[in-house]
Amino acid sequence: MADLPLAVGPAMIRTERRPCSLDLVSCSNMDNVLTLISNPANGALTPSQVERARTALDQLGAQTTAPDWLSPNEAVDIEFDKLALKDAQTAVIQALNDAPIDVIAQTTLRRKKKLIIADMDSTIVEGETLDELAAFAGIGDKIAALTVRAMNGEIGFSEALRTRVGMLEGLSESFLSETMKSVKLNPGAHQLITTMRAHGAFTALISGGFSFFTDRIREQVGFHMSLGNKLEIIDAQLTGQVIAPIVTKDTKLEMLIDMAAQHELGMTDTFAIGDGANDVPMLKAAGMGVAYHGHPVARENAHACLNHTDLNGALFIQGYRRDEFVD
Repeated sequence: MADLPLAVGPAMIRTERRPCSLDLVSCSNMDNVLTLISNPANGALTPSQVERARTALDQLGAQTTAPDWLSPNEAVDIEFDKLALKDAQTAVIQALNDAPIDVIAQTTLRRKKKLIIADMDSTIVEGETLDELAAFAGIGDKIAALTVRAMNGEIGFSEALRTRVGMLEGLSESFLSETMKSVKLNPGAHQLITTMRAHGAFTALISGGFSFFTDRIREQVGFHMSLGNKLEIIDAQLTGQVIAPIVTKDTKLEMLIDMAAQHELGMTDTFAIGDGANDVPMLKAAGMGVAYHGHPVARENAHACLNHTDLNGALFIQGYRRDEFVD
């Protein structure tokens, strides 16, 4: 990763607590926090649900604070102590009876991160750009089936990528631009990156997809940098080859480690988000690794999962309040 560009280090992010009132119930220095996040489109987060969550913690012997709403009817924090994170999260999920609410338990230490590494396909953007490109070649379904297997970790990513790209041999490069016209950002993508940048974080987009798309999404969303695979194009046609080196799961992990080192950050200060097997190493290594509407292998290995909410949930996980979001 020595060829990656150096970047100016981010300013220090404010991590101090908001001023507390004299009410000792709401003013705490507890080590852990449980966050509930709903998608307003699927229904508001209600005070009764929040109370059920707090009661579930209390019944297991936890010491809890009064709810601290990050966004009315959408996201709330409950700080707690004297209970393991996994036990707290499991108890609350059960208490909420499978309601479409994301539940995340974590420590409060360095909660707002100073570096984010994000996957592109099915994370920052809807769907898989390679699958969309394949539709122009009339083999969309065939390639999509291979994509799902790769994202589930059933076949090696590099092998799957070469096989899928090989099937695009002879496709006009003009279809890259046509595909880009139909690419849509996932809700909250712009707010996530813009808000973190505004608070001093360094932002990077890395994808096993193609640089043609990562370069344009970087500019559209506002990432500091991006990295993707390069398609070989000769005489305005795809040759069916990917130019080495291929961006793999190991590349993503190296990016995370290298960017943290460049900005003199510990891993606790890093955030990674993705959806598939190719993201697992960086999700496990980051201070906060989030599976976004992820495949099972990603959900099983991430620190937190956003299964119901949009990318704004990644800001609530870090303790940002809705009025701190930057559009």
